[in-house]
Amino acid sequence: MKNVAVILSGCGVYDGAEIHESVLTLLALSQAGATVTCAAPDIAQAHVIDHRAGEPEANATRNVLTESARIARGEIQSVTELNVEDYDAILFPGGFGAAKNLSSLAFDGPEFTVEPTVAALVEAAHQSGKVLGFMCIAPAIAACVLGGKGVRVTIGNDPGTAAALESKGAKHIECPVNEIVVDEGLKVVTTPAYMLAQSIAEAESGIRKLVHKVLEIA
Repeated sequence: MKNVAVILSGCGVYDGAEIHESVLTLLALSQAGATVTCAAPDIAQAHVIDHRAGEPEANATRNVLTESARIARGEIQSVTELNVEDYDAILFPGGFGAAKNLSSLAFDGPEFTVEPTVAALVEAAHQSGKVLGFMCIAPAIAACVLGGKGVRVTIGNDPGTAAALESKGAKHIECPVNEIVVDEGLKVVTTPAYMLAQSIAEAESGIRKLVHKVLEIA
C-alpha cells in the first residue's frame, strides 16, 4: 500500500485549491488503495475571493491550512509536520491557490517564487527519490524548484504560462487534457486538468492517469 501526501492551497478555485481537482485526486487515490495524508502551509491566503462575484472581498483574511481542512474533512497537517520519508509520493492539485499561496506566479509572472515551506518539501521529496505529481497550474511549483534540473512538465498549451515556466529552466511539453507528461528521470508527473478541461469529466481523465502513473512509479 502506497502512502501519499496531497498538498492543498486553500478551498476554492479562485483563491485556493481547485475543489474538483482535489476531490478527484482523493477519489482516485482511494480507489487505488493508497493511504492519504492531506497537508497545507500554515500561512495567510494572498487574498479572499467572493466566488459568486469573482471579486476580492475587502478586508477579508483566511488561513490556507484552515481553509484546506474543509476539503480534507478536518484531517489535515501543516506542511512543516510532514516527513517525506513517510511517503511514497506527493501530489499537488491546482487552482489559483497554487499560483497565489503556494507560489507567487499569479502576481510576479516569470519572476515568481515558491512559498518556502512548500519549496523545502518539494526539494526534500526529490532528494529522497519520491514521486511528485502536479495538476493544472501547480506544475509551476515543479518548474521553479526543479527547473535547474530541466524538469519536463505541462500546463496544457498556454504560451505565456509555458514561457514563465521555461524561464526557470523547465521544459514545457504541450499536452491534451486527457493525457499526462512523465519525467521518468526526475519522477515528476503532470497533467493540464482545468487549465484545459471544459468539464469535470475531462478533468477526471487526466487526473486518474496521473494518479495511476504516480503509484506505478512510486
